Amino acid sequence: MIAFTFRTVLAAAVLLAVLALSGCGNDASSAATTDTEADHDHAPGEAAGSDGHGDTHDDEGPQRTTISAAMAEQAGIRVAAVTAGTIADEHDVQGLLTPVDGRVAQVMARFPGPIRTLRANVGDSVRAGQVLASIDSNLSLSTYTVSAPISGVVLARQAQVGGVAGEGTPLFEIGDLSTLWVDLHIFGNDTQHITAGVPVTVSRMTDDVAQATTLERVLPGTATASQSTVARASLRNDDGLWRPGAAVKARIVVATTAAAKVVPLTAVQTLDGQYVVFVRTGDTYTSRPVKLGARDAQKAEVLEGLSVGEEVVVEQSYVIKADIGKAGAAHEH
Repeated sequence: MIAFTFRTVLAAAVLLAVLALSGCGNDASSAATTDTEADHDHAPGEAAGSDGHGDTHDDEGPQRTTISAAMAEQAGIRVAAVTAGTIADEHDVQGLLTPVDGRVAQVMARFPGPIRTLRANVGDSVRAGQVLASIDSNLSLSTYTVSAPISGVVLARQAQVGGVAGEGTPLFEIGDLSTLWVDLHIFGNDTQHITAGVPVTVSRMTDDVAQATTLERVLPGTATASQSTVARASLRNDDGLWRPGAAVKARIVVATTAAAKVVPLTAVQTLDGQYVVFVRTGDTYTSRPVKLGARDAQKAEVLEGLSVGEEVVVEQSYVIKADIGKAGAAHEH
């Protein structure tokens, strides 16, 4: 992933350098040009490339640049069609991972006596029935073994070889961590909107790996220390890297609203104090002022400025913005 990102950024830098050099030569066949001069040949409101959307442009018409398909591919520029979609009402919260009740077991000594052997350490995976310890019984004057009651991971070891185990003394704690609970802490007015059954995406703070799940229940009490309401969901722990006690962040979707036109937030840039996206027509990328409505963490609703089906830049849009800015600066000189 790091190598891919480096190659993409390097390609974008090479693209801008090539476009800058070609712009200095004022060559009509350059890889990146602006159409400002062509726009002067049109009457006000009829700028070159006008598509009837009624967008508001500055006096020099829409700002655009031309980039060949090969160079766009090299720079990682990607486009997608404007479509209908949904905007999510999301709440960001934090929480803690805990073992699931009923999936943690204590391994006990049945009879008192000296501990002869211990065959597992914290972090070891064990299977149900696996022998974990041997103890000399003071009652029967014989040695007996203690086995794991469930499969899982050794969470704690409370005994040492040579120590004396009392009857009912815990020797090990074993947890089945294949599934964990995530207890999310909800504060204030958010408690009025969050109910069982809504989708939630939980992310590890260590590496931002995320997992989608569903909120199972909202606990009836209040956490005394934080005065928060606890909402609980289950997580698969396939890679074993979701660890009990670890803090996580989560995004709970409490509602979704339909939108006639949406674009990814990565498509939106600011240019001359306006929100714009870059519409591709052939090899030409034209800035299009847009009026945005509701938005969530990934998408924005477009109220004005675009039509469904138009292709807009959704990745590396900053490259287009930078090239248009470079061309504009050159035109002023």
